[in-house]
Amino acid sequence: MTSASPIRLAVIDDYEVVVNGLAKMLERYRDRVEVAELDIEGPMSTVEHPVDIALYDTFGQAQGEPEALAHLLKEPRVDKVVVYTWNFQPDLVRRSLDAGVRGYLSKTLPAGELVLALERVHAGEVIVSAEMGSGPIAGEWPGREEGLTPREAEVLALITQGLSNNDIAAQTHLSINSVKSYIRTGYRKIGVTSRSQAVLWGVRHGFEPDHRRIVPDPTVQDR
Repeated sequence: MTSASPIRLAVIDDYEVVVNGLAKMLERYRDRVEVAELDIEGPMSTVEHPVDIALYDTFGQAQGEPEALAHLLKEPRVDKVVVYTWNFQPDLVRRSLDAGVRGYLSKTLPAGELVLALERVHAGEVIVSAEMGSGPIAGEWPGREEGLTPREAEVLALITQGLSNNDIAAQTHLSINSVKSYIRTGYRKIGVTSRSQAVLWGVRHGFEPDHRRIVPDPTVQDR
């Protein structure tokens, strides 16, 4: 299933490494998906160019609450909104679909399967990945080169933003015990023993959100 012209896609997340990693993953499918905009200002920003799909990456962002996606869903330049996530709790899926999301896709999808799912959404289907899957998480995240798992990295990113353990549990929909476990393993990997040390490490290693938007240069993409 392919479109007559490439699907115009905006990638939405607060972290440059995340959106750039996803764009790089999709490069080989540029004849089917054109990454028209990389948005690094979060869900309350405005998509500057008309796009067929806004792909909302949940790393470090609110999930499942209608207000988290309300701006994108009302944005006239966005035709459809798709959530790209590793969180598949039934209530999260249901609330996202009830809010108007047209796709709820797993980060374990290989690039080709992700593109196919986006094409099906563009064609009018509502697509939900069957389950998270056991494959590797696609794309990039802060701290990957330090050996941090996506979950450890997300928890450390939220700590760097100043969230408490309870706030992190609420935002990520993890249990407080899971949050504490990710903190322990994450701290061990980056060699810190306190929250203040973790925040300082996070600031120095790109765990603060990036607050700017990147519009890809088509002359660069065509090289």
